[in-house]
Amino acid sequence: MIVTRVSESPTEVTLNIALDPDDEEPFISRSYRRVVGRLQIPGFRRGKAPRSIVESHVGRLGLVQEALEFMIPETLDNVLREQKLQAYAEPDLELLEMEPVSFKAVIPLEPVVDLGDFRAIRVERPQVEVTEDEVDEVVEQIRYQSALWEPAERPVQYGDLLTLDVTGFINGEQVTNDEGVDYIPEQDNTLPVPGFSVYLEGMFEGQEKDFTLTIPEEQYQEDFAGKECTYHVKVLSVKAKTLAELDDEFAKGVGEGYETLQALRDELRDRIASDAESNAERTHHDQILQELLSITSIHASDLIYQREMEGLQEERERTLRNQRLDMDTYLGYIGLSNEEWRDQLRSRAEERLKSHMVLTKVAELEEIEVSPDAVQSEIDQMVSSAGESADMMRQSLSTDAMRNNIQASIRNREVMRRLAEIMGGEFSDEEAPILEGAGEEQPPEVAGGSPTLAEDEQSEGRQ
Repeated sequence: MIVTRVSESPTEVTLNIALDPDDEEPFISRSYRRVVGRLQIPGFRRGKAPRSIVESHVGRLGLVQEALEFMIPETLDNVLREQKLQAYAEPDLELLEMEPVSFKAVIPLEPVVDLGDFRAIRVERPQVEVTEDEVDEVVEQIRYQSALWEPAERPVQYGDLLTLDVTGFINGEQVTNDEGVDYIPEQDNTLPVPGFSVYLEGMFEGQEKDFTLTIPEEQYQEDFAGKECTYHVKVLSVKAKTLAELDDEFAKGVGEGYETLQALRDELRDRIASDAESNAERTHHDQILQELLSITSIHASDLIYQREMEGLQEERERTLRNQRLDMDTYLGYIGLSNEEWRDQLRSRAEERLKSHMVLTKVAELEEIEVSPDAVQSEIDQMVSSAGESADMMRQSLSTDAMRNNIQASIRNREVMRRLAEIMGGEFSDEEAPILEGAGEEQPPEVAGGSPTLAEDEQSEGRQ
């Protein structure tokens, strides 16, 4: 075998690998054993024809072609070990010759990441303060949600529940005919068209009214856009909510019950504060990561980003197949061309990988490691909250791939905590402790730790 380094850089190596007949022989023998079982050769039972007979039927080139599937990747694995090279992502392979077999391999190496003086960055954590107005707002939401709709003998007000008969005509053609529909008029309610709610305010049960509104250009099908629609509305009923008095009796009916209204308010204040703290922490971590990315120098093979983009594309296509959608339909739905969508994938792949590389480098410098026991503890916590599906969840989380994802997620969580300590100014460089192992305060976001695990694309579309 002849191995030639065609080109080499800190992030990528290109090899030409040429096999000789002795190198090919073990693979061709395996190829023969696969092919012979598929052939029916006169005079021989299936799978029993000798290699010389099989080769005379399919030719040596046919056996080589069959062997390429495993010949090239296994040969490359051996070459990488001999050359002491570690591929960071799947290499790019190109067949050069068939007789004898030779191929080119582009091997992406571990990216070169320079974090700069990241310990000098300071990012202030958002302060959390819960006001009484915020507590009042949540109490009012609970009060409104728990109230019952009751008939209202008065004119329509915003927030009432109406039952309506609605017909609509454009140029004399009926385009709407809804009977007995429920509708809640609000000043900012733009359905069915902006302004519809305004005409209902002040009407009485049994009253009918005609009014004309313009169909928005961007809101309706093309045939109706920009045209005037004349609506005829009849109010069949008007209902309103009678809100309970805010007292201890009200508090006793909320959830599992609270002894006093003050006890309910205290509980709500704690929940609001907890949610606000979580949001503040996420915001702080996002700001830290963006600051870190802004000063970090990353040199990486373009092939790494290509592989990540391919992973994202395969994940999306798999999801679409499960939903019985084709790509063209999906692209039409999100309003993108295939080229625009791929540009978005490329951008997302770069963002994900750069974040991954930065967090990995911080973990290396700060000596943050996650033990197998920490991973198992995380899995146990997730399973314990799964209820009846616990056994199924434990089985799904026990694969090597899932354990690796969980390990990476825990590591990323610990890295962000460490960065928050450094950049929040909680410790000086000399005082800052080294975090080892993994925390167990919250379950991981399993998909977050793997640079090749594709994300969901809920936010896809024109920005």
